[in-house]
Amino acid sequence: MARQRTDKIAFLICKKDATILDEFYARICESIMRRTIQSDRQLVISTAADWAQAAGTAQNKQVEGVILGGSAQADMVSEFQNKNIAVVLVNNRMPGFDIPCVVSDEYGGVRLAAEHLLERGHQNIAMIAGRFSPYIVGERYNAFLRVMEAHGIKTGACHVGMCDPNIESATQTALDLLKQKNRPSAVFGANDVIAAGVLKAARRLGLKVPEDLAVVGFDDSTVCGMVEPELTSVHINCRRIGELGVDCLHALLNGEECPPVTVVPAELRVRSSS
Repeated sequence: MARQRTDKIAFLICKKDATILDEFYARICESIMRRTIQSDRQLVISTAADWAQAAGTAQNKQVEGVILGGSAQADMVSEFQNKNIAVVLVNNRMPGFDIPCVVSDEYGGVRLAAEHLLERGHQNIAMIAGRFSPYIVGERYNAFLRVMEAHGIKTGACHVGMCDPNIESATQTALDLLKQKNRPSAVFGANDVIAAGVLKAARRLGLKVPEDLAVVGFDDSTVCGMVEPELTSVHINCRRIGELGVDCLHALLNGEECPPVTVVPAELRVRSSS
């Protein structure tokens, strides 16, 4: 009380219909928890939707800083800033806001996936993107186009599909792509659920993976080991993202400088699907 500080921070998952059990953000959350335990601060964990419903409660009034994971809404960010609450973004960037952010190297991850397929001799490569986080969709889609262009490969509408972020929509979109006369020999899924949908579609069409069709996903989630063949995927270092998110927030709360953008390298985990 003498210092007029609460030493309490929050991590909010900003994703439609998300729960704190969401696999991707649960991995980041675990890292944030471990990092916070090493400090003298307390951590509150919530989804953005639940936090908004509890607006005005004592818990919400006490936080000094927040880490927002995913597609945070501009009005929520502005509200925090108007209350002089420090804000750090993870897995997102917001043009027009002067907020430190920690992100994975989306371009680098897509490049690793695409060049892996190119090295395997594939030239007819398609991508299926998902209608989820606008930042992530845009980064991965644009990266795919740039990498293909850098290797002299033309990418038209027949090489790109768009689906809802669920297995049923991904499977149908993959079926449409794979039924084309000039069907792709490889498909890059914008996340692992989409890539699993591609595997399902290939099985329905009698295509062998990876002999007839190579498949690569993104996120390196538990899905990779649950499908057959096991899925090659781009690994995102969620642990490091969470750690750096806490470090950035602590720097802001201590009046120290924090880099505007921190990029965490991605890796490719090669498995049987490619």
